[in-house]
Amino acid sequence: MTIDVKICGITDIAGLDAALNAGARWVGFVFYGKSPRNVTPDQAASLIERMAGRAQSVGLFVDPDDDDLNRVLPKAGLDIIQLHGAETPERAANIRRQFNLGLMKAIGVRSSQDVLGAKVFSGIADQVLFDAKPAAADALPGGNGIVFDWTLLRHAPIDSPWILSGGLTPVNVADAILQLGAKAVDVSSGVEASRGVKDPGLILDFIQAAQSSQRPVHPGA
Repeated sequence: MTIDVKICGITDIAGLDAALNAGARWVGFVFYGKSPRNVTPDQAASLIERMAGRAQSVGLFVDPDDDDLNRVLPKAGLDIIQLHGAETPERAANIRRQFNLGLMKAIGVRSSQDVLGAKVFSGIADQVLFDAKPAAADALPGGNGIVFDWTLLRHAPIDSPWILSGGLTPVNVADAILQLGAKAVDVSSGVEASRGVKDPGLILDFIQAAQSSQRPVHPGA
């Protein structure tokens, strides 16, 4: 079965074309000023136009207010909103109703309780994205290249379709898929030549490694 791949933090044509040509299902654009991968609505719109429907576009936001979303969404033409902050289920549901787009919700993981906390987004988020919880309060909420304990997901009662993220690279992604039976994976820093700059070769290597893995059957996978 095909493994769905999300390449996040795209900022330029080279990275975008590499993701599209290698078969990414989702391409992510970051709208968070503290991130080295931050793009403007106009930059994103230009790249999304180039996608021509070959993949779904995902806009990553961190605790956005309505002004943040209204500044981006009319220009960028996104398919999916990804919430990567401390948004409550009520706020996430409100955003989905108001903007009528697909929704991903990122969950920072350090313990089994973090994984169980994803249940409150069942029926609200189309996908839950499990990422490593930042080590420091002032760290970026994602894209830090940190791997969490994958075993926390093995027997978790996860109701929503989920995506594995956090420290994945072309070297470890196949092993992660084999261990967990993951159907979808996400990467940002793991395919970069330098912080915030995507490496087309690493993007190709990552997607090929993910797609060539053979998923075992795990309960709940």
